[in-house]
Amino acid sequence: MIVDMTIDRAELQDRQTERVEVRVGDQLRDQPADTQEREKSSSAATVLSVRNLNVFYGTFQAVADVSFDVREHRVTALIGPSGCGKSTVLRSINRMNDLVPGARVEGGIFYHDVDLNQPKVDPVEVRRRIGMVFQKPNPFPKSIYENIAWGARINGTRQGLDELVERSLRQAALWDEVKDKLKENGLALSGGQQQRLCIARTLAINPEIILMDEPASSLDPISTLKIEDLMRELVKEYTIVIVTHNMQQAARVSDQTVFFSLNEQRQGVLVEAGRTRQIFTNPREQRTEDYITGRFG
Repeated sequence: MIVDMTIDRAELQDRQTERVEVRVGDQLRDQPADTQEREKSSSAATVLSVRNLNVFYGTFQAVADVSFDVREHRVTALIGPSGCGKSTVLRSINRMNDLVPGARVEGGIFYHDVDLNQPKVDPVEVRRRIGMVFQKPNPFPKSIYENIAWGARINGTRQGLDELVERSLRQAALWDEVKDKLKENGLALSGGQQQRLCIARTLAINPEIILMDEPASSLDPISTLKIEDLMRELVKEYTIVIVTHNMQQAARVSDQTVFFSLNEQRQGVLVEAGRTRQIFTNPREQRTEDYITGRFG
């Protein structure tokens, strides 16, 4: 018996969309009320604009013609397969690529309408206003207290360090766990605690934007959940841009999502950007849907 396997395009689209909703629908429905409220609002100011960004390492072009906006007090997730330039774009935002031999950045990254790639812009000041948390926790080999106070001290703060340390650790949801051992070495903390210590260290210099490069990829599930909960709290006061390979994490914590992929030249390109709910349940591009549903990546 021959079975007719043909399915019209509309039915196929419905089935694919259903798979997307099954995969991440629970995470989207479980978003906090404040996240859903922000989704409804399109009035958030644009704090950062990436325009026609191209990044080269020597003669190899790693990122090609990327443009997107980051809105104030939102979590923007950069997603996509390995090697598609997500972390390269993230490091370009606060000029960390300046430290990579042979790296060259073209295009504009506008922070409050100031192009951060202009020669007159001080990269140290850029990194003070746009802090970064790396994939692996990297606390200084100093006391917990000094991990927080050091950055503030080299930026000229001499008074009120005790209050600054406590406030930063409270913001990072770490104070109650370490308040009685501030003189102990930060390297003695667990992996999840070390990552929150690094977040507290970033908060201590009072940035406006926090960049996070897969901040939970090396952590256990409980520590990962604490980092995600922390992001949802921090976004009330800060703007966050996160790189993640975890689709469920992107669905849970982000308000906006930017999907990257590779072109035929193996260069990282932006495929689609939009509200997280739209990207995960009704993507405009077939490549976005294929990635989210696990067809490649």
